[in-house]
Amino acid sequence: MQQPWFDHYPKGIPHTIDEEEYASLSELFEDGFKKYSELPAFENMGKVITYKELNELSMAFASYLTNVAGLKKGDRIAIQMPNLLQYPVVMFGALRAGIIVVNTNPLYTPQEMEHQFKDSGATAIVILANFACNLEQIVENTDIKTVIVTEIGDLVGGVKGSIVNFVVKYVKKMVPKYRLPQAISFKKTLTEGAKTHARLPELSGEDIAFLQYTGGTTGVSKGAMLLHRNIVANLQQVHAWMSPLLAEKGEVAITALPLYHVFALVCNALVMFKYGAHNILITNPRDMPGFIKELGKHKFSVITGVNTLFNGLLNAEGFKDLDFSKLKVAFGGGMAVQKVVAERWQEVTGSPLAEGYGLTETSPVLTTNPLDGTDRIGTIGLPIPSTIIRLVDDEGKEVPIGEPGEICANGPQVMKGYWQRPEETDNVMDGDWLKTGDIGIMDADGFIKIVDRKKEMILVSGFNVYPNEVENVIASHPKVLEVGAIGVPDKKSTEAVKVYIVKKDDSLTDEEIKSFCKEGLTSYKCPKHVAFTDELPKSNVGKILRRIIKENDLKENQYA
Repeated sequence: MQQPWFDHYPKGIPHTIDEEEYASLSELFEDGFKKYSELPAFENMGKVITYKELNELSMAFASYLTNVAGLKKGDRIAIQMPNLLQYPVVMFGALRAGIIVVNTNPLYTPQEMEHQFKDSGATAIVILANFACNLEQIVENTDIKTVIVTEIGDLVGGVKGSIVNFVVKYVKKMVPKYRLPQAISFKKTLTEGAKTHARLPELSGEDIAFLQYTGGTTGVSKGAMLLHRNIVANLQQVHAWMSPLLAEKGEVAITALPLYHVFALVCNALVMFKYGAHNILITNPRDMPGFIKELGKHKFSVITGVNTLFNGLLNAEGFKDLDFSKLKVAFGGGMAVQKVVAERWQEVTGSPLAEGYGLTETSPVLTTNPLDGTDRIGTIGLPIPSTIIRLVDDEGKEVPIGEPGEICANGPQVMKGYWQRPEETDNVMDGDWLKTGDIGIMDADGFIKIVDRKKEMILVSGFNVYPNEVENVIASHPKVLEVGAIGVPDKKSTEAVKVYIVKKDDSLTDEEIKSFCKEGLTSYKCPKHVAFTDELPKSNVGKILRRIIKENDLKENQYA
């Protein structure tokens, strides 16, 4: 059946991808290493490694894992560090060796680490020394036998790398003392691995590439099994979508989101690899002056991020003075891109901020806005090639065009299921269809608008209020920096809308907000309660966590 969105695909974008082009990520890597050998692949702290060097370093690491550490195909290795050159070397090496990668947030507590390592059955880990003290506390409770510790400057090399490591450890005192007697240094693994020849296994599309853990916003954190064919498919889908705008061997991409997050992992590290792009890794984007200084060194053409990152840049000193002459597009995901942010980004940079949508469980991209100028701000765009989206009601029946329903997705990027959790898998999978838990509306052209998370909907006197809608209106107020909307108990209306706001201007009052909302929202959607705060709780990539806002609010307040 012809899908409505196909008529609105930009010229030259296929409806489907060739799912058989590459049997595995390893096969795709070999192709890229040959095509782009002498080009810069990744850069961090001024140090560049070429595709040839990435090939050699990752092969040495793969050799260490298989020949020295004794890991075999299907074993799991955790990677726990921020964006450093070590990340792609370790990840590419592990994947080439058939080892399943378990990406781990370096800011996890020992308890969170223990859950993820025990759940995944990881037997090896590469961890930044700054966080090794946390591993020391729990490693004996896990199956981890191979511990590899790296320091920030390890691949910066030379005198500069040694100085970086000295300053981090002894001047800034960012490395708490730890004792891991079984640990080996990352640099030593490369030296030892280079002495032997890696025995790379045969890989198929059905082999698991990543156990990518969900944020755990509902229940316990679960590992989505992302197969080689899932990731390869999503690379091809996103590559096909970007191809009218981006060129091979010519792009400079800014990677500010952490590579352990599925968005940056796929859209930056892997899609940009397929383009032969020069990828700039930002280790600490929260250091906004340092981030903007780094941006000033590059004529970048692509940047990815979440709404809070783009909003932060737009409000940071010096950003508007950067050279945007080569910037083609910014991609927003992870949370809704607010209209006011997208419009201001276009105004300041002269290039679009295209919103997309996806989940960890979908490797991750499902939809994105066209890059030919026909994007519709406020929507998540159209389903990408080889992807089918339908919206259903609570009984699983498809809803009419223009009516809200739960977004369900079918495509080659949809995960196999959750690692060793068949019941959890059954809760979200209906055959080959994934139930996302997000509520959306599709228009007659196939463009989809996210209304909100099903479980974050606010029920006011029998009416559904979606936090995104409230937040979008309030975010357009010139005195508001950030906003999060939640539902709180209310005797008369079941729930009432409450907003937490970070001010851009100290003169802002709650009455000013309430009056402003009356102009843009129906009365039952207007906030009954307004609170101001210095900051909002966020995930590791900057997504505002309404769940935490609500938990904290209910602890601190009594509602009649």
